[in-house]
Amino acid sequence: MRLLSAKSALLATTLLVIAGLCLLGYWFVPVTPSAPVLIEIESGAALSRIARQLERQGVVRSAAALKLLARLRNQSGAVHVGSYRFADPADPAEILARLVSGDVEQASLTIPEGFNLQQISERVAKHKFGDGERFLQLCRDPQLIATLGIEAASLEGYLFPETYRFTPGIAETELIRMMVQQLLQRLDKQLLGAAQKQDLDRHQLLTLASIIEKETGLADEMPVISSVFHNRLQRNMPLQTDPTVIYGIADFDGNLTRNHLTTPTPYNTYRFRGLPPGPIASPGLAALQAAARPAETDYLYFVSRGDGRHVFSRTLREHNQAVRRFQLQ
Repeated sequence: MRLLSAKSALLATTLLVIAGLCLLGYWFVPVTPSAPVLIEIESGAALSRIARQLERQGVVRSAAALKLLARLRNQSGAVHVGSYRFADPADPAEILARLVSGDVEQASLTIPEGFNLQQISERVAKHKFGDGERFLQLCRDPQLIATLGIEAASLEGYLFPETYRFTPGIAETELIRMMVQQLLQRLDKQLLGAAQKQDLDRHQLLTLASIIEKETGLADEMPVISSVFHNRLQRNMPLQTDPTVIYGIADFDGNLTRNHLTTPTPYNTYRFRGLPPGPIASPGLAALQAAARPAETDYLYFVSRGDGRHVFSRTLREHNQAVRRFQLQ
């Protein structure tokens, strides 16, 4: 009887071990969520709560398996905060590895060339990456501007147009720093050296590049348009560029009038010679390069053809003829 009891106990133990191994094996089988799952992990969240949420959402079969694995690897407190997206098949080891490495969902924000601070702040707010008004205030905050190494009244022109990827929940200040750093990386020694040969410091380079950016979206035309402005500056002629006038008008309604052209704002390049006080938008790399390396021409005028391109003239007489042909039809 004792021998039989011992055999029964051994058999029961063996069956329990086999059942346990089968259960563990089942727990660790990769799972494919029925639909993509986005989970936000906040600072201080306990792994047990995270594991239960992952189980409820169908990302892992068992919260217990994930907690056990984390305990065995001493990683229970190593999970990074952020938004995680789960869509592909994965086992608990792969899920834990993502949580520990901080493989969070990246947000994306595109700032087009030629956007000004107001437009950038509106886009930030529209995509819920921050408060638009706060973003705009920070871009005009002297203390923040100084910490970025910028000598200007605002960061107009200093936020590089680019597609940015970052962790959701990023602070407005960090987003601004990221954009300024992108610009500073583009302004390398070669580009700044070329600008210096044109008697342009960094701020003047950005100012002229922003005007070129607003005058044309065609990269191949930018060096020619740049040459017109350089030629005018060398001759002490007013730049007479509409985008600067528009920038200086509060609440511009889209209709540029003769009265606007005579209003004495600091950005009215019909009234005042030389460059305006600062950039009027964020120039892209092509505009920056064009401002620093203008084409060699003797053009002093240009007018839109109405198809996105421009006609360039050397004399006022040629220019007036082009205006009558393309603008006064």
